[in-house]
Amino acid sequence: MSLLRTLKLTVAFVLDVFNSRTLLWEMTIKDFQVRYLGSYLGILWAFIQPMVTVLIFWFVFQVGFKSQPVDNFPFILWLVAGMFPWFFISDTINNATGSITENSFLVKKVVFRVSLLPIIKLISALIIHLFFVGILIVMFAVYGYLPTLYTLQVGYYIFAAGCLLLGIAWITSALSVFLKDVGQIVGMVLQFGFWGTPIFWSYKIIPAQYLMFLKLNPAYYIIEGYRNCLIYHNGFGKTQV
Repeated sequence: MSLLRTLKLTVAFVLDVFNSRTLLWEMTIKDFQVRYLGSYLGILWAFIQPMVTVLIFWFVFQVGFKSQPVDNFPFILWLVAGMFPWFFISDTINNATGSITENSFLVKKVVFRVSLLPIIKLISALIIHLFFVGILIVMFAVYGYLPTLYTLQVGYYIFAAGCLLLGIAWITSALSVFLKDVGQIVGMVLQFGFWGTPIFWSYKIIPAQYLMFLKLNPAYYIIEGYRNCLIYHNGFGKTQV
């Protein structure tokens, strides 16, 4: 496929998404409502569950194992800088994988662009993630680490994560239509990815000869990017030393 044709298809897709913005927003709101329908706290569960998970890890490693500061930086801040982007990654992939099958009535009964369904899940996860990015910045400020120009780079990594997740979501959601086991496989891959990504352990403990394999994990780039922005104050393409 030529570069010109690829560019044309990309522009056409962006315009199509823009033209469908009202529908996407309405379906995103409905997705929130359906997901937490019947619970007393409703949509608050979307924010409570990740916070409880972070508190559990913090208690285990900070209080239980007496984890020391990482690179002379408070462990809790170092931890959440990796956990929050991982929540965005895992929630998007998990929810988007079944987005087509759970909305089969739309696909069968009306004329509808199926490719928009994973985007709805991505937007839902993004709204929650933006809230946690705000919490992240507030936590850093409370500890005395005020935002800098490097903090603005978080926007780039959110965009990069969004592009990556949308591609993965299209693949897994399409495969789940034909293979019912895809959801379970995705869950196992994400579990392996969580422990295989330097979220609550530093990549520096990995021998240098194996580091290249760790970097093949796209989540590594996103999570270390967040830490480069917020903790190490490095520009694009640089890593902490």
